[in-house]
Order: sequence, then C-alpha cells, then structure tokens
Amino acid sequence: MEKGGLILGIDDSGRGPLIGPMALAGCLITEETEKEFRKLGVKDSKQLTRKRRAFLESFIKEKATAFAIQIIHASEIDRKNKEGTNLNDVEAEMASLIVNNINKGFGKIKVVIDCPSPNRMKWREGVLVKIENLSNLEISCEHKADRNHVAVSAASILAKEERERQMDILREKYGADLGSGYSSDPITKKFLEKNIKKLDNHGIFRKTWKTWKKANHNSGQRKLF
Repeated sequence: MEKGGLILGIDDSGRGPLIGPMALAGCLITEETEKEFRKLGVKDSKQLTRKRRAFLESFIKEKATAFAIQIIHASEIDRKNKEGTNLNDVEAEMASLIVNNINKGFGKIKVVIDCPSPNRMKWREGVLVKIENLSNLEISCEHKADRNHVAVSAASILAKEERERQMDILREKYGADLGSGYSSDPITKKFLEKNIKKLDNHGIFRKTWKTWKKANHNSGQRKLF
C-alpha cells in the first residue's frame, strides 16, 4: 500500500450457524489508522472476548474513514439456497455491495477480502462482476486475511458485534436458551429440538442446513411412534 493510501478490509461473521443471520462488514482505514489499530490490539474477532470486542468496535467506528455492514437473515439465506445461490455466492454479492457503498469519492483503495471459498480466484471473479467502479481498486481475496491484515481484523470485529446484536434481539424474543445459534452448542441443540415445530415459520432457523433437516426428520419420527 502506498504511503498515506487507503485499505478496505472485508470479513464475515455467522456463516455456519443454524440460527440467526450472517453479517459482513467493510472497514476503510488509512495507513496511519492501521498503525493505531495495531497498537490498540485490533485482531481477528475470534481471538477477543466480547467485552474487548465491544470496546474496539466503538474505537473502530470512530477512527475508520468509512465502514459498512450488510446483514442477511436465515430466511433469506434459505430462499437464495433454494434458488441455487449458495452461501459463497451470497457472500460475494454482499462483499460487492459493501465495496460499492464505500467506494465513493476516494482515490486508490486496496481492498482485502477474507475469502470463504477454497477457490480464491473463482470467488474473486464473482465479487468483481458486481462492483460498479473498478478503476481505483486493487482487489485481493485471501485466506486468513482476518489474521494477516489489520483492516480485515477490524471488519471482523464489526461483523461479529453486529451478528451478536442480532442474536441478542432473538434471545430477547425467544429466550436465553436459544444459545449461540451454532449447531455444536448443546444449548442451541436443545432449543432446536424443543422448538423445531413451534417456531417453524418464524424465519430464525436455516432450514436448508443439514442439521435442521435431520432434526426435523427425527421430530417426525418421534411423533410417528
């Protein structure tokens, strides 16, 4: 990155959960802000406590040149899946929207996106085709970018905190026993078993996920016998 240049980091939170939305965030910072973030301990959100993430989120939003967040809810993920648009393609669409929202009136920007697909080049092409103005952009899609680039780490914090806010809204509505929303969480598993029929049409479950299909099948079998 040229001295004084801009870098836009993009990362997601909530790709895999059974319950709740996925969030994708973009954070545009200068070279000087990147140094500030590094000194303050901005790093991949998975390496931080929620208390620390909340503190850093405030600082990031205050210091960033610009930021943008996209959210896609479980029912929309299911709809796209049924139409043949998998989660990688959905994320490519969301990443391009973030670039389009932020890339207005700036000079050269280096864009670094944490790539969710094993095929980085193909996934990058899916992002590029939906970007409105490529003339001032240098776009890189990388694995583990949230660990290797401070701007992407900052974006991961914004995405994680937004995902958690959305989950807090669901917990207020459906109870704390909803858990983290991940199928590996025993609390979430119990919540699913208890509410799979009751909350079937509430749009909180990703019903195209194998975990939901298996639980739904088992629920039907229990009723049958």
